[in-house]
Amino acid sequence: MKIVFFGTPQFAVPSLNGLLNEPDIAVQAVVTQPDKPRGRGKKLIPSAVKQVALENNLPVWQPHRVKKEPETLELLRQTEADFFVVVAYGQILSLEILNMPKFGSINAHGSILPQYRGAAPIQWSLYNGDRETGITAMLMDEGMDTGAMLLTAYTDVELLENAQQLGIRLAEIGADILPETLFAVAEGSIQPIPQNNEQATYAPLIQKGDYTLDWSRPAIALHNQIRAFYPNCIATFRDKPLKILATIPLGEPYWTQLPPALQILQQQYPDLSQSTGKPGEILGFAKKLGAIVQTGEGLLLLQEVQLAGKKPQSGWDFVNGMRLSVGEVLV
Repeated sequence: MKIVFFGTPQFAVPSLNGLLNEPDIAVQAVVTQPDKPRGRGKKLIPSAVKQVALENNLPVWQPHRVKKEPETLELLRQTEADFFVVVAYGQILSLEILNMPKFGSINAHGSILPQYRGAAPIQWSLYNGDRETGITAMLMDEGMDTGAMLLTAYTDVELLENAQQLGIRLAEIGADILPETLFAVAEGSIQPIPQNNEQATYAPLIQKGDYTLDWSRPAIALHNQIRAFYPNCIATFRDKPLKILATIPLGEPYWTQLPPALQILQQQYPDLSQSTGKPGEILGFAKKLGAIVQTGEGLLLLQEVQLAGKKPQSGWDFVNGMRLSVGEVLV
């Protein structure tokens, strides 16, 4: 089976590696985004997918606009591929491209479609506090993640899991179901299922404003925002920016969702309804863990933070290093 792989970030790497390890699949070429300048020296850095492709001596094509570049279009035609496989590529493919392969183009999308069509499904699923998510393999069409569904794999979402951690797990799940999907489509043993457009939700690109924390919101909403947009959510403390990297919501119904090592918090703070601080106010400290902050509804423990220009540190190191006092306020 001949395929061309389209992908760019680390999320796509397990899928490419999985296909390379299949003896009955031949990856003809890899299409990825152009190298991007990074760091102080603005050195051009290849994508994670390109690095894997080069390590495996695969042809790599990096068009700035794939559907507008005749040379790349001709190269794609010449592969005579059975499938184009697309995982987090980062460009919209034209119908001309999607229809080139014998069996069509397959995408592994990081949600249970038709939920969270769009650019950031993992982040918005966490932001909304979903307890379950997954990967959907679909037959691509011209729309934004609107193609008929082929296979869906489900997984539970842990309370303290952030977007980076969940993304690693989902990437592996996608790598597991892609070969199965390709063989089933080629054999005609799978029936594509059209999506119900009335049930569709969208996961747009994340904007800078999404990172700003509002302490008048409920603790669980802030917790979900922080883990969804990790590691970029930001507050102000002592007139300086403070990134909040990890938190723990305290109280019911969260105790049973915490790891055993953290369930001791329930014994230490059995009655949280008596808290009377204003939003953002530090009410106390959980020993060896961090500061406890009042929100608009409930309490939030700061488990990991990052001061401007500093490395990430535990909430407890932050308490001791800054000599925090009860009554200080984050804004």
